[in-house]
Amino acid sequence: MTSLSPTTQNRDVRQLGINPNHWYVVASSAEVKTEPLGVTLWHQPIVIYRDSAGKIHALEDRCPHRQVKLSHGKVIGENLECAYHGWRFNGDGQCAEVPYLAANQKLPNCDIRRYPVQEKDGFIWLFPGDETLAETISPMGLPEWEHLNYIGSVAIIHCQAHYSYLIENLMDMYHGHLHQDWQAWANPVLQDIDEDDNRVDAHYQAQSYYKIDKIWSISQLFFPALRRLHPEPLDVSYVYPHWASTLGKDFKIYCLPCPVNETETRAYLIHFTSLNAFWRLHKLPVWFRRFVKDICFNAAKGLLEGLVRQDVEMIEEEQQAYLQNPERRNYELNRALVSVQKLMKSQVEKV
Repeated sequence: MTSLSPTTQNRDVRQLGINPNHWYVVASSAEVKTEPLGVTLWHQPIVIYRDSAGKIHALEDRCPHRQVKLSHGKVIGENLECAYHGWRFNGDGQCAEVPYLAANQKLPNCDIRRYPVQEKDGFIWLFPGDETLAETISPMGLPEWEHLNYIGSVAIIHCQAHYSYLIENLMDMYHGHLHQDWQAWANPVLQDIDEDDNRVDAHYQAQSYYKIDKIWSISQLFFPALRRLHPEPLDVSYVYPHWASTLGKDFKIYCLPCPVNETETRAYLIHFTSLNAFWRLHKLPVWFRRFVKDICFNAAKGLLEGLVRQDVEMIEEEQQAYLQNPERRNYELNRALVSVQKLMKSQVEKV
């Protein structure tokens, strides 16, 4: 792993910015319909919209005429129309039309920033950094999203805290003590850690409450009395700037953060339950398997939202404690978190 300069090594992780030269998820596909959507990614107000053909565009959320938000406007064909005076901008951020432009006037040269953006695996991925690098770096992606052997569920995390608190919470499996009836695992023991310039992989051995090996096993998601502890590997990874986890062969979870500023973070938590053990199901027609996948979508949403509520309460309390007494140090025993903070700092140092 890259060594840090003395200046970066001593930087307060709670004040770190982000490395913008990565793809970040700013919305789900379902959130971007016919109306423009305003989002913020690390102090940058951005408007996302679909044109008449359904193509996604992302622009700076600012009309250069009077500096109001374009996200207040509406989509007209391939253009985004400002709600204030009706100026229209195309997907490249160029002024395309002014409704009251006189015959002897030219369109103003007032381009606004466009962002590389793509729709993939049910989400809108945006590249806020150097546009020339966008084509050389790929979004992490969610291969299970379309795979017929996985049932997906999505919960939104919105916490008033720096993104580092969220990532540390996700990487520290010892905090299962917090969740009690909501938790999927127990008795974690950190085995080893792998690190490189872009990721930290922490490998735990744990006890899982779930085993999806029979068709009725899905009912364990809804009836806690049916759960039985059994040993499973629990692997968690900080693949900057995202997080991923696997519990045995049955569950895969992703967290896709959208850091808003130093004290606010939005994220999408995506849970996949594997149906790989049901070999008979795989022989059924594709249309029926798609039907099963679609009808079971968000089956675990209630479980995810219960976990999120408890985590957010603790994360926000950590942030408030820091703001009140930033000089106080934490006494950390999980070495995975030391590696995570080092990775955060090294990524920011690259900018």
